[in-house]
Amino acid sequence: MSFDARSLERLQQLGRSLPKPLPKPEAPKPATRATEQRHRVETETDPEALFHELIKVSPDGTVPPHLLDRLRSAEEEQRQGERERQRQALRQQAGAQLGSGAAPATSSGQATDQRAAARQGGLRANPKRPKPSSDQELELYSTFQQLLLEGEGDD
Repeated sequence: MSFDARSLERLQQLGRSLPKPLPKPEAPKPATRATEQRHRVETETDPEALFHELIKVSPDGTVPPHLLDRLRSAEEEQRQGERERQRQALRQQAGAQLGSGAAPATSSGQATDQRAAARQGGLRANPKRPKPSSDQELELYSTFQQLLLEGEGDD
């Protein structure tokens, strides 16, 4: 492409009169994502501590439903963890009893005898059995008896 002298002169004038290029914009700050946890109410996993944090941040005692859902789920997770720890403890106890050569607590013959005794007038307490030494042991014994009685209704 060729320019005559007049066109070239005109282009140079336009080039001088054009504004200078704009400065390059600064890099924008990275936006905080909504998934980032910023407050203790959002990070707390202990239900009791979460409850206290919710009360602290709520001036009038009202709590948004999504935070109440978090509290409920944290409580449920804690309950499930506690149940799992109890199951593991029972498995370890059973494994220790079986590993030491002790016979299982009830054999099928003993269970049948207990069912027959229950049909004839209820379970009888074993006079030779020592009394439960703790509340937990008493509760476990009562639960076991209740399970036996509930199992008889299935026959």
